[in-house]
Amino acid sequence: MPSTWKCPKCSNTYYETDQFQATGGTFSKLFDVQNKKFSTVTCTKCKYTEIYKADTSDLGNIFDFLFD
Repeated sequence: MPSTWKCPKCSNTYYETDQFQATGGTFSKLFDVQNKKFSTVTCTKCKYTEIYKADTSDLGNIFDFLFD
């Protein structure tokens, strides 16, 4: 995120970033393969959160399937 990020709700300029993974379709839910990756930006004042889709690695998805 650029250092000039401003919350669209409260105009605060301080934020936290994080990421999470989720399952996609029926196959990935059935085998618990988390093939969708997202990054988040959360305002530290009002907790407004923006979610951005991130790229995932096919090899990483295979390892998730085999070892989780």
